[in-house]
Amino acid sequence: MRVLAPFIAVFLTLFSTVSYSSADTLQLKDDSHQKGASEISAKDILKYGKDVFTFVNEEAGEHDVELQWGINPAYEGKIDFVVIKYTTKLKSEIKGHKWEYSDPIPVDQTTYKLEKLKDNESYVWKIGFSKKGNLMENLDNEEAMVWSEKGKFKTELSWGLMRILIMIGSLGLFIYGMKVMSEGLQQAAGGRLRGMLGSITSNRVKGVLTGFGITALVQSSSVTTVMTVSFVNAGLLTLTQSAGIMMGANIGTTITGWLINLFGFKISLSAYSFMFIAFGAPLLFFGKSKLKSWSGVIIGFALLFMGLGALKEAVPTLDQNSPLVQFFIEYQGIPVVSTLLFVALGAIATVVIQSSSAAMALTMTMVAADIIPFEVACAMILGENIGTTITAELASTIGNVHAKRSARIHSLFNIIGVTWMVIVYPLFISALIYFQNDVFNMGDPVNDVGARNTGLAMFHTAFNFINVLLLIWFVPRLVKIAEKSVKSKGGSDEEFRLDYIGSQGMVPPELAILEAKKEVAKFGKITARMNGFTKKLLFVQEHKKKDKLYSKLQKYEEITDRVEVEVADFLGNVAGSEMSDTASARMHAMNSITNDLERIGDIFYQMSKQMERKDGLKMWFTPDQRNNLNEMLNLIDEAFEVMNENLAMDYGQVTMESALEIEDKINGMRNKLRKSHYKNMETDAYNKKAGLIYNDLFSSLEKVGDHIINVSEAIVESQKS
Repeated sequence: MRVLAPFIAVFLTLFSTVSYSSADTLQLKDDSHQKGASEISAKDILKYGKDVFTFVNEEAGEHDVELQWGINPAYEGKIDFVVIKYTTKLKSEIKGHKWEYSDPIPVDQTTYKLEKLKDNESYVWKIGFSKKGNLMENLDNEEAMVWSEKGKFKTELSWGLMRILIMIGSLGLFIYGMKVMSEGLQQAAGGRLRGMLGSITSNRVKGVLTGFGITALVQSSSVTTVMTVSFVNAGLLTLTQSAGIMMGANIGTTITGWLINLFGFKISLSAYSFMFIAFGAPLLFFGKSKLKSWSGVIIGFALLFMGLGALKEAVPTLDQNSPLVQFFIEYQGIPVVSTLLFVALGAIATVVIQSSSAAMALTMTMVAADIIPFEVACAMILGENIGTTITAELASTIGNVHAKRSARIHSLFNIIGVTWMVIVYPLFISALIYFQNDVFNMGDPVNDVGARNTGLAMFHTAFNFINVLLLIWFVPRLVKIAEKSVKSKGGSDEEFRLDYIGSQGMVPPELAILEAKKEVAKFGKITARMNGFTKKLLFVQEHKKKDKLYSKLQKYEEITDRVEVEVADFLGNVAGSEMSDTASARMHAMNSITNDLERIGDIFYQMSKQMERKDGLKMWFTPDQRNNLNEMLNLIDEAFEVMNENLAMDYGQVTMESALEIEDKINGMRNKLRKSHYKNMETDAYNKKAGLIYNDLFSSLEKVGDHIINVSEAIVESQKS
């Protein structure tokens, strides 16, 4: 130490002469502070008055603030008392405003608490002393006082209705940002996402990887699960294939926790959100729809973190003695029961918010604010895994039995996973703490507040990954349980309702168009059945059977009317979304197709009324007339087969050759029958009234052929747009 003493003395001498520009550590800028206290003159005070107070700090609460400062050693012995003056920032900008003052504070006291302040208000303050005379008498005499630089603080918003609304609004901004970002990604890469899902095989591992990839990309497990339910509903995926995708989605959604932990708490992206919007907003004005979609991705990303930043500020700062914290601590110690309680709390929060990612953001915000313990937050995340299943369940309610079973598999997977986790919960948490703290050196999530969100992200990922590893081997069993728990109501009414569409608000436009395509293909099969009913009417003699066929044709005509309206409404809702040019062309084609199919239903119904009128007038067709109409109906059957094949195919692969060939045969048959009919009308033996109905029937069938060829033409034309 003796050797170092000279160097220390030199260092202290140099340090004392250095001036600091920092507002927090103000000192005299020359060696005048080395004078004895009795040697500092009034002139020195005037010159260096603003350097008197150092280490200024403010810690604001809701209605108070703790102010801290230091006194420059040069003024020791010269100052007996100091005083604080303060006012709102707004008042301070008004000339001649009145300050409020604290009581005199002994110079050796370096902290003071101002109370009875307004909540959520910005204040300015100064600390000072009197150069001479009585301190309290000189407060309004600027020449007699020495004041520090102006300090600033803002009181917190009180925990009440306004703060609750701000928190809900912040959460809403987070959810909206996620929605905008997710929709933008779906529109920018919708075709690829559809291709990824559509190409899934029975390989469960591939399904898991696909579900993980899509969810990690769009940042929403709900989008992936709803898309999967829709594909199952449309018959594009089996229940076994959908199970793998659902499992992968559960792992993919854990990426959200890591993003929030990294960017939301360790790096404050909310401060740069407007910069992101500055890059994203110009893309809105480009003509290309894909660039507009990427604009949504960027702006949504910015809004998401703006919402998270506002949420962090809105969540109250609570100490260990607050009732809410005590509630969690009190119930935390009850084995199993406490875990189930907080699992239920997390599930309810997710059901209410309708977003597991938003619920997780809220949980991570609360644990970062030291409101809830780490173990409680982990239990709430388990509940959020259950709560997120409600989205797929809701989406499946308008689907067929397969869609409902797919959603049930998702629910079973999550409920079973949470069940085994609750049983081993204490051991799992202990293992997690060991790995995070001792193996990875990332801090103790129980005692270190800063390490808790990392622990939550790690817990969420580990739980879902292990759950997939355990349950992927039991997919066939899960499928059987889903089939037993969701009973089919039978197919008697399936042909009279929309099976494939109805969830356009929950799926991207690309998928909505695909669902509509399946519904239109089913519509084509429905109209084709009307041709079969009409064929039977030609040869059935019993009145009861005829009445039944007339009733069926009337019912099917009503179905075609309803299907056209519902498909048109569905496509109209989809039209309001951003979509690719190909999807837009297909949408217009399907509108045209449904119109033609509805007209076919009308024609068959009118034909049935003609035949019913014939029966009522006791008129009969000749054997040749019945055979000719039957031959025409057979050609219509062939045309329907070609049309339905085209409707079921990928529209890009449809050609017109077969459709045109059948259309030529129908036109040729109509011309042949018309010529023969006109010739027979010239003979007296020909029943002219029955002949007129006969002429109307084969002419109507030719019109059916025209509408059928229109369907194929609309499909082909949609690929030229």
